Amino acid sequence: MMDWTDRHCRYFHRLMSARTLLYTEMVTAPALVRGGARHLLAFDPAEHPVAVQLGGSDPQELAEATRICCDEGYDEVNLNVGCPSDRVQSGTFGAVLMKTPGLVADCVAAMRAASSVEVTVKCRIGVDDQDPREVLPAFLDTVASAGVTRFVVHARKAWLQGLSPKENRDIPPLDYGLVHEMKRAFPGLTICLNGGVLSLDEAQRLLAGGLDGVMIGRAAYHDPAAILLGADEAIFGVPGRKTREEVVDAMKPYIAQHLASGGRLHNVTRHMLGLYAGQPGARAWRRVLSEGATRPGAGLDLLDEALAALPCAA
Repeated sequence: MMDWTDRHCRYFHRLMSARTLLYTEMVTAPALVRGGARHLLAFDPAEHPVAVQLGGSDPQELAEATRICCDEGYDEVNLNVGCPSDRVQSGTFGAVLMKTPGLVADCVAAMRAASSVEVTVKCRIGVDDQDPREVLPAFLDTVASAGVTRFVVHARKAWLQGLSPKENRDIPPLDYGLVHEMKRAFPGLTICLNGGVLSLDEAQRLLAGGLDGVMIGRAAYHDPAAILLGADEAIFGVPGRKTREEVVDAMKPYIAQHLASGGRLHNVTRHMLGLYAGQPGARAWRRVLSEGATRPGAGLDLLDEALAALPCAA
């Protein structure tokens, strides 16, 4: 979710669900430790509970990055062992680490020693020509021996050569059955599934089938209301569902503060384009925001204009 789940996106999503765990974009340990890029960790207190996702492969560097993240107040530190991009591979982290579970165990052991919060791992079921039914249980067993008890498993292999990061999210077939097998094989671990989940109903079915959690990425971004507005009630049994219009109104003070600090409207509203996905007037909503938010001086009145373009406003 690089360039997607930034702090503005997370604030917007939090307004729709108080209980869902939100994740940052992946932040590399070298950027924090050697690059001094602590600004990448900034977030609004309203985002809690929020997890930071780190990328890296040097145990001591990841330990220092974990200390920094804990100082910033994150609720969880997650190690990314799933991203297949060339840029990530060149840094020897992300999905390529599926090939070296011992190194991952060393990394998370160092992270846990430096952390005041839970350290978790997001992984694939395997990479390249690996047999997932051999690789994944061995990976979970090795990394769990270092003290990690919660894993988010993207239920696809990653092909490190020959497929783009986008293709790696769609082309390798999903194997939900294997993730269910891992939960049965490791009942003491918290096993969450990621990959291809498009609705709350599907998430509920997976949870009812024995999994401990479901991570939803692209569907929650492109149609956030369908996923998030009902999540607290459907998943956590907590009432209090908002309307889309109430979410827009609740965003206005945040946007006003962002504009007052020198930010641009587009920084925030680009994450709101899908709010009315599937609803009458969705195209008009997107058009007004996408065409107007980048104009110099664009302000809160553009939100009112976008709302007025919806049929229900007529």
